[in-house]
Amino acid sequence: MKSIFIIPVLLLLLVKNSTAQFKIPQVIKDAANLAKPGNPSPAEIGSAIKEALEIGISAGTDRLSIANGFLGNDAVKLLFPPEAKKVEKTLRSLGMNKACDDFIVSLNRAAELAAKEAKPIFISALKEMSIQDAQNILLSKQKNAATSYFQRVTGAALRSKFQPIIQTSLAKTETSRYWTDLSTKYNQIPLASKVNTDLSDYATQKAMEGLFHEIEQEELKIRSNSGARSTALLQKAFAFADRNGK
Repeated sequence: MKSIFIIPVLLLLLVKNSTAQFKIPQVIKDAANLAKPGNPSPAEIGSAIKEALEIGISAGTDRLSIANGFLGNDAVKLLFPPEAKKVEKTLRSLGMNKACDDFIVSLNRAAELAAKEAKPIFISALKEMSIQDAQNILLSKQKNAATSYFQRVTGAALRSKFQPIIQTSLAKTETSRYWTDLSTKYNQIPLASKVNTDLSDYATQKAMEGLFHEIEQEELKIRSNSGARSTALLQKAFAFADRNGK
């Protein structure tokens, strides 16, 4: 007789527990929100995210490719490579300030020169972004989600295409010659530990970091300032994000 009462109670507890543990997936909630009239379609979100990144790429490369674009911006300015700081310190102590300064200027000029050719490479990489990725990016609480995704997914491919441009720029601005002169002078100092820096690799990495930094600034502007949403598509998509951000 007791078992007749126990079974329904157990069933009730199981149903209650399973209901409490079950949560509607976020993707279903997002799909429901997008289905509402007036909200952007998934295709519109994809286009809006790519448009926002393209604006960032264009503005960032334009700012950095002018004279002093890198050199005059403390957030992205290229200095001596970390492993060569001892070279700079030692040579400056020997009165070689101008030679060190000339190297830094030429290094930044190389990055500025390379930035001019970065735009089509970066914009081409946008084609790899899926609509689902764009939707997740738009609704993310991370304010630089688009830039972070773009950097993470395309960084290696961009680097391989960008490095030859940097190498050419280093030659044009005589940065390689300046570095050879400096490192040779340093290596002639008695008891100095030899320094061997891959200047091309360092300049490529720092120039790309600078470009992504500028792209990020544009994304933050679009996300935080409705006045920076320069097209109807950006206004529609990011207004939706303002209302429904995770």
